[in-house]
Amino acid sequence: MDTIFERIGGAPAVAAVVDLFYERVLADPELSPYFTGADLGALKAHQRAFVGQALGATDPYPGRAMREAHGPLSIRGEDFDRVVGHLASALTEAGVDEATIGTIAGALAPLKADIVTG
Repeated sequence: MDTIFERIGGAPAVAAVVDLFYERVLADPELSPYFTGADLGALKAHQRAFVGQALGATDPYPGRAMREAHGPLSIRGEDFDRVVGHLASALTEAGVDEATIGTIAGALAPLKADIVTG
């Protein structure tokens, strides 16, 4: 059985979605302050690995646990929701179908408890 990762086009598609996602997030005045001084190259690499694994890629995610990585940022619930919305928009722009986007959003929802600390 193929994975969502394979159905959307594998690593090249995930990389394109991550680029679109960061364009949206960095243009969002509510979210851009979270990224001040951040190493965007490293963030994008982590995001590609994370999204890839969440979608069924076999490459392991080498990043820290969600609570450890995001705890110091005091992320608010509404900002988490904005990020998920930007990811959904990036996936839509990349041609991913609505059902698959819903599956991805469903996989992200349980992470909210570990990411939101503000």
